[in-house]
Amino acid sequence: MKTTYNIRAIAAKVINNVLDKGKSLSIVLPALQQNISDKDRTLLQELCFGALRVLPTLEFCIQQLMVRPMAGKKRILHYLLMIGLYQLIYTRIPAHAALAETVAGATTLKWPELKGLVNGVLRQFQRQQIMLLEQATNDDSHYLHPNWLLERIKKAYPEQWQQIVVANNTKPPMWLRVNRIHHSRSQYLALLQQAGIEATSHPVYADAIRLTLPCPVGQLPGFSQGWVTVQDASAQGCIDLLDPKNGEYILDLCAAPGGKTTYILEVAPKAEVLAVDIDKQRLRCVKENLQRLQLQARIKIGDGRTPDIWCGEQLFDRILLDAPCSATGVIRRHPDIKWLRRDSDIAELTKLQAEIMDAIWPKLKKGGFMVYATCSILPEENQKQIVSFLARQPNAQWIKTGSKDTFGKQQLPHPEEGDGFFFAKMMKN
Repeated sequence: MKTTYNIRAIAAKVINNVLDKGKSLSIVLPALQQNISDKDRTLLQELCFGALRVLPTLEFCIQQLMVRPMAGKKRILHYLLMIGLYQLIYTRIPAHAALAETVAGATTLKWPELKGLVNGVLRQFQRQQIMLLEQATNDDSHYLHPNWLLERIKKAYPEQWQQIVVANNTKPPMWLRVNRIHHSRSQYLALLQQAGIEATSHPVYADAIRLTLPCPVGQLPGFSQGWVTVQDASAQGCIDLLDPKNGEYILDLCAAPGGKTTYILEVAPKAEVLAVDIDKQRLRCVKENLQRLQLQARIKIGDGRTPDIWCGEQLFDRILLDAPCSATGVIRRHPDIKWLRRDSDIAELTKLQAEIMDAIWPKLKKGGFMVYATCSILPEENQKQIVSFLARQPNAQWIKTGSKDTFGKQQLPHPEEGDGFFFAKMMKN
């Protein structure tokens, strides 16, 4: 059957939804990629994630190539041009095919009279490509981060900021978590080898495996049977720190999409787990993950600031609080974060985190443990947050993580390691 859609046009719509309407890529992309083939879906994801990853370079080139920017209803063609430039600079798609499909996208987007303009701008870029990319490299935008975020990273990590920026701008590694209920890690590595999939084990986290090259989950041995889960290594580390035990009553707060909930139950299958999240839609993912892995937990919709409403007088042996945060540690997986997040968001998030911590702490049993985790690299949300919490809660004792970091363990994104992640463990005296 002949394809009736244009991938470049769909990609332009996705970018438009993210940048002009402030919608999350993880929400927009699934909604717009229905009814397209798996092969085209892979291309669409590459175009959307890639264009957002290198957005300032594409914007710079368009500014040099056009006297007047596209505005109003024509703005969608600005994003179509971005997709065209991304293909020419960063992909192996033959130039003639990239041009033809991108120009055809103008018709799909109901601007057939501007096909000539799109074609002309892209061909002009081909003639000036070397010069334009050299100029873009000399521009401050070549770090591919908004200035406010770049300054925060430089201030927090004066010696490592460049490494962080490079890691944020690269494609992320694919990490797996072996379900120890079914196989040991060495057994699963052998299954991967038999399937022709090259992988290595994490030196610290017992169930973590990194694939040399990412692959569709359908190719992973036993994925549908729950033998393995796709989960970043750093995210796995906070369950190591939580150290769940059979027979305990454990709260996973802000649990969606359920990766940590299921890991708790793989480590301690006889624990009773309550998974709570404020987002009803995302809680469906928790349910789906539990079903695939054939695990059971109680699921509730709830706001972390008002636990009395959803747990009453119930106390927990352990609490995992994966707090809402800036997500500045997972930019390589969600490049739209760079353009959707604002500097003013950080103060609002730190206030929310503190409110949740203070509200949930009374629900921890004496002698119980709480692990506070974020996928952020900003000290305000991490170490500073813990220092403030310990000052407010005299019965909270910080447990050392074996890290040199003060009041918690901060992991930074690394090409061959996990994402940026922070966790700290407290015990109630």
